[in-house]
Amino acid sequence: MLAYHSVTRLLSKGLALAAVAMTMVGYQAAQAQSCPRPVGMDERYCDADGDLVADTPTDPAQIVNPDTLLISYTSSEDPAVYSETWQEFTDYLKEVTGRDVQFVPVDSEAAQTEALRAGRLHIMGTCTGCTPRAVNQAGYVPFAIFAKEDGSFGYEMEVITRIDSGLEKLEDIKGRRIAFTQPSSNSGYISARILIEEETGFKDGVDYEANFSGGHENSILGVYNGDYDAAPIANDVLNRMCIAGQVECNQFRTLYKSATFPSGPFGYAYNLDPKLQEKIREAFYTFDFTGTKLAEAFDRAAFGPITYKEDWEVIRLIQEKDPPQ
Repeated sequence: MLAYHSVTRLLSKGLALAAVAMTMVGYQAAQAQSCPRPVGMDERYCDADGDLVADTPTDPAQIVNPDTLLISYTSSEDPAVYSETWQEFTDYLKEVTGRDVQFVPVDSEAAQTEALRAGRLHIMGTCTGCTPRAVNQAGYVPFAIFAKEDGSFGYEMEVITRIDSGLEKLEDIKGRRIAFTQPSSNSGYISARILIEEETGFKDGVDYEANFSGGHENSILGVYNGDYDAAPIANDVLNRMCIAGQVECNQFRTLYKSATFPSGPFGYAYNLDPKLQEKIREAFYTFDFTGTKLAEAFDRAAFGPITYKEDWEVIRLIQEKDPPQ
């Protein structure tokens, strides 16, 4: 389980026991049916092996084996700009799978999830907080994540401010304009709001003015340009913007930094042909980042393996306490 000091506090309040109990009840109830699944998973999916993601269908008629693989990435707020960045990988994916590959820009994580559910998308990278909904409602099977050279992965939520804002500590946000990103974001809203309240006792919209910027990049630029006094953001996005020269990192002060969360995962639709699933995983796990645009844009060295059941446990606990809007 990921290190997370505030989750320890939540555990002491019995949240973990409640979550485990709910899961057990859900499985016990589902076992009475012909198709077991955890609480919250759509009825079109089964989870007989208990890994919390949809099983590949046993009926051959339900298996999908497309000639062209449709892939998208929306962990960024502007997915269209990454089409060229992903070209080297999509070329490699084509080589390994023997299929044509098309990168598909989509407008939002919600649109992306719906496209996967409807069969108009086969592979996607999405945001951390969006993942449980995609798993339960669209048959999303996460299996990979951006990793560093040492194999570690993830990011931290930071509450940032400009160095000349007059804010020195987190408690100084009282009465100030704070920019959250969007309701589905883990670090930009869901966890951020909980952690701010745990650390300060402040409630959004009561003790400080809460705004939605639309995304991490917007929040970072808003703080940088003085439109907001502070903002909770994912620091991997901030690092990318600094590398790209969009902002100067020495102009920010960090008021709070969380423990590590998993970053947005990569996965495929549950009903893809099993042999094709294996080839997709092979392409991700063997892709060489050296000298690629992906390495430059994301400052990562590989795609590392993950499991939704283990690596998203903290995110699920948080969302059970405070579901996304």
